[in-house]
Amino acid sequence: MHGSPAPAAAERMSTAQAVVRSLAVNGIDTMFCLPGVQNDPFFDALFDSQDKIRAIHARHEQGAAYMALGAAMATGKPAAYGVVPGPGFLNTTAALATAYSANAPVLAVIGQIPLPALGRNLGLLHEIPDQLGIMRTLTKWAQRIHGAAEAPATVAEAFRQLRSGRKRPVGLECSMDVWAQQAPVALQGPTAGTAIPVDDDGVERAARLLGGARRPLIIVGGGALDAAEHVAAVAEMLQAPVASHRMGRGVVDWRHPLAVGLGEAHRLWAEADAVLAVGTRLQTQQMIWGVDDALKIVRIDIDPEEHSRLRKPDVGIVGDAAAVMARLREVLPQHNAKRDSRSEEMHALKAWSADRHARLAPQLAFIAALRAELPENGIYVEELTQIGYVSRLAFPTYKPRTYISTGYQGTLGWGVATAIGVKAARPDAPVLAVCGDGGFMFNVQELSSAVRHNIGAVIVVFNDGAFGNVMRIQKQSYGNRTIGVDLANPDFMKLADSFGIMGQRATTPEALRAALRKAFASGGPALIEVPVGEMPDPWPLLALPKVRPAAKPAA
Repeated sequence: MHGSPAPAAAERMSTAQAVVRSLAVNGIDTMFCLPGVQNDPFFDALFDSQDKIRAIHARHEQGAAYMALGAAMATGKPAAYGVVPGPGFLNTTAALATAYSANAPVLAVIGQIPLPALGRNLGLLHEIPDQLGIMRTLTKWAQRIHGAAEAPATVAEAFRQLRSGRKRPVGLECSMDVWAQQAPVALQGPTAGTAIPVDDDGVERAARLLGGARRPLIIVGGGALDAAEHVAAVAEMLQAPVASHRMGRGVVDWRHPLAVGLGEAHRLWAEADAVLAVGTRLQTQQMIWGVDDALKIVRIDIDPEEHSRLRKPDVGIVGDAAAVMARLREVLPQHNAKRDSRSEEMHALKAWSADRHARLAPQLAFIAALRAELPENGIYVEELTQIGYVSRLAFPTYKPRTYISTGYQGTLGWGVATAIGVKAARPDAPVLAVCGDGGFMFNVQELSSAVRHNIGAVIVVFNDGAFGNVMRIQKQSYGNRTIGVDLANPDFMKLADSFGIMGQRATTPEALRAALRKAFASGGPALIEVPVGEMPDPWPLLALPKVRPAAKPAA
């Protein structure tokens, strides 16, 4: 069923046992969770499977879901969380929405009130109207488990969804009375995704269009993270600059001569005659930077809806980016014009961009310190803070899945818990999160989880005593009429001490480097506070204007 091996012989077990064993066989080795009465049988089954699945329990349901999100984004593989229904589930919906926007394969396992009570509005503990319906608005697929015998097939379908097409979260719901029900159960083997054949005709047309272009440009998003090798090879053949903003960072090494940042991409967009968009919504470019009839667009995206969402591309290829780019790499030489190196041009363009960025010197100095101390295999979790915003312009990223961002969802407060999930999934890699003092306090309680489970994420808090971005907008746009933006913070060093973690305060980039060295060397969770004042406004360099006229309407 669904690409799985034949079921094993039936064995009597509970629904909870069937689900836990099905999770394990599909590669789930960690359950980020917070227990409760509606899920008691599930956690009892989890107790018996601790040799296969470790339980990392959070201090808040939101933290558990963010941890699963971080794990999924850092590995590209399914990660799971489990919480109680109603308020427990609703506490996780910010993380689910972020997983949906960031194309992360997160599995939500949610409890439910007794099955006979569903929809009756009896006022039972944690009862909310249509929980499954809410879940379906935030996932690509969600289903209720009705009993033990069907549980392996339902879990198998969840993993088929997680591993097929566009990666997005999925959900499973199970009532408290159903968890404990027993029946003969035939477990299934691992469930594979459904592969999409490569569109050879589309690749041929793309190769002809790109091969004849004079000034091609490549834009990559999160869908290109597993296609890095092929993207770089095609870029070198075409001498096409490669740009990413948040989700596609690291697809091409920042140090590659053809790798460009946001400002350079904006300038190149104005004069490009062909664009290859790989695994990206291309929303900013098409809706804000502008398109016209002279610009030919080739799109490679596994989601067929993306190809016509804004403007139908000249060539649209539905498929896995790695497979399609590998084939394009093979076909392109037959159609590619002779190319001169654009290395010197890109070097000059980067120098131009650096001059424009110089106005952000305070942020850039701290970013340079962060990059200098984070090893090449280190993973950087970007929060919604001044350093995080400028990181989108200037943080050098060398490898895929080493720059973790919320994407368009802009989820304030995700950083601490997400970084803990990243580190839990990638214990081999140093993990660093940058937060503002506002966002940091959203999930500060998860420092306790990091201590309890010895998860050595390093958190840097840039403390300006305010929701700084909102405060700047109020000052600039509303005549300095600030409201709801000033913050009364705890003593962050005493806070670190109360959690039993390393706490350091750094007031300069040089001091930050020294603090980071000590934090990474400790191997445990650590908190670094960096007191700062107001910083220069980065948004003129991030929210870039239209540079091409609109295309003529279709006849």
